[in-house]
Amino acid sequence: MPLVLATQAPGEPGSEALAQPEIFASVQGEGPSAGTPVAFVRLSRCNLACRWCDTPYTWHFDGDERPHRDGATFDRAANQVTLEVAEVAARIRALGQRRLVVTGGEPILQAGALADLLELLDDMTVEIETNGTTKAPPRLDIRIDQYNVSPKLAHSGNPHELALLPERLAAYAADPRACFKFVIAEPGDVAEVVELQRSYAIPASRIFLMPEGTDSATLRARESWLVPLCLENGFRLSDRLHIHLFGDTRGT
Repeated sequence: MPLVLATQAPGEPGSEALAQPEIFASVQGEGPSAGTPVAFVRLSRCNLACRWCDTPYTWHFDGDERPHRDGATFDRAANQVTLEVAEVAARIRALGQRRLVVTGGEPILQAGALADLLELLDDMTVEIETNGTTKAPPRLDIRIDQYNVSPKLAHSGNPHELALLPERLAAYAADPRACFKFVIAEPGDVAEVVELQRSYAIPASRIFLMPEGTDSATLRARESWLVPLCLENGFRLSDRLHIHLFGDTRGT
């Protein structure tokens, strides 16, 4: 079963050359592993539609009328590439890293092929970044060392009944491998996080507040009021190192 990946850059219309998949080495920019050297693989497709999503080229394809703040849509053929699992594994191996971050989109939508991939990379430590609405089947779950769960708050624009599923949130709260990374745009968003923490008994030490933003100035401005809120609630702060280092670009 092949994997559908995002591309490093849009492919040229009508070109026979294969667009390059978004498989690259960098440092993890967010969450508990921030600063750690890793290999990244970015899968395409998502079951949610965040207004502020910084990777809309993985899901906001032409004809998709769900709102996004940029208003742009993307040609699916130019922004997706399909590769056999063995080819993806070989490209990851060639990066020479011991830790793998699987991101998206929503990676667990491709659970079967992803399990095939991780079986070929069984000596790597694996993080998976998920919006928390999907369930990894046992064959995939046993290959995952860390879940970076990012439930979508009201300001994302996703309906509550689609974005915050009680069964899934409870399962991740009970799983010591899972940390929770909440995107925060306004101080009032933190009250929603506190309510979720109380409802699902999420340890504060596993909750990260991360400013929404795709440039350093915005991140720094929001972190100035996020730090006191982290202190008040015992939450951890997550920066976005890759934005400061490389800007809002693919493959970084």
